[in-house]
Amino acid sequence: MTFRGTLIEPPACSINNGEDIDVDFGERVGIKKVNGVNYLQPVSYRITCEPSASKWNMTLAVIGTQAAYDKAAVRTDVTDLGIRLIQNGKPFELNLPIPVNPASPPKLEAVPVQRPGATLEEGKFVATATLQAVYQ
Repeated sequence: MTFRGTLIEPPACSINNGEDIDVDFGERVGIKKVNGVNYLQPVSYRITCEPSASKWNMTLAVIGTQAAYDKAAVRTDVTDLGIRLIQNGKPFELNLPIPVNPASPPKLEAVPVQRPGATLEEGKFVATATLQAVYQ
């Protein structure tokens, strides 16, 4: 038996040129108005790749800690509050890669959500996750 092949390194790509992606919901998120619709914000990002990347398949995933009540929501530091990610109008389940074309990546949005039946407390909140692109 003989086995042959050629090892190659995938072309370089970056998301947002390696800079943080910041989504600011502002200072006036009403605790009684968090419903998964109000306060929807765009997630502005771009994927930049070398020209040879078009020959590769790519997946995109949001890596983070899910809110227990919503697989598409990143858990925040406030009890019962999460940030739901939406891709092209549909919930974007965390930690689940989807196939994408780096030349036309999906539209991403974020919106605050709360555990059904919960009462939110006033205060600042923060959540973090990683937007990850991987070649297949």
